[in-house]
Amino acid sequence: MKQKELVLSPGVRFLPGYFDRPAQDALVETIRAVVSAGPLFVPRMPRTGKPMSVKMTNCGSLGWVTDKERGYRYQPLHPETGKAWPPIPQALLDLWRDVAPDAPEPEACLVNFYAPDARMSLHQDRDEQDFSAPVVSVSLGDSCLFRLGGLERNDRTQSLKLASGDVFVLGGQGRLFFHGVDRIYPGTSDLLKNGGRINLTLRRVSGSAGKVRE
Repeated sequence: MKQKELVLSPGVRFLPGYFDRPAQDALVETIRAVVSAGPLFVPRMPRTGKPMSVKMTNCGSLGWVTDKERGYRYQPLHPETGKAWPPIPQALLDLWRDVAPDAPEPEACLVNFYAPDARMSLHQDRDEQDFSAPVVSVSLGDSCLFRLGGLERNDRTQSLKLASGDVFVLGGQGRLFFHGVDRIYPGTSDLLKNGGRINLTLRRVSGSAGKVRE
């Protein structure tokens, strides 16, 4: 699957076209099964309760959620159904072992669905206990304009287009780099029947003790 790799910074790697079209089709089918078991919901910002522009769900032993009352966190149960998250698909575990062979297994995979007008502001992924494992993301569907910064919010940023099948790794010195999605390019892929973009984000949550703080 993997064709080439571009290292943007120590630990920050861009792998365009990692998943070919048949592999993308297969991934979409597995994600449909994930969504069937753990339906999409709208995450809400802490304190304000403002809805985010993406819909999401999770798979794995833990899932990332946010709401007005308790804010950002990981938990083992879907916030609306109260059921355990479905397991991470094997293809994504194989990806993790390929790009992060020395890291412990991922515990969470965020499934974010971006409608054509959805965005994701610059942010850091820092709700995990241990930052030694990378964050590994997969793009499916319409392309997006991805923006990557540095360790400080005001650091200079660079932008690149992520297309369907691309993989992006934030690890090493870049594990806590600010990043976001500035726009979606509708109609750039026919992978998803109704358009839009799916982003799958694999994360290790627990520290060496293997427990998540409540």
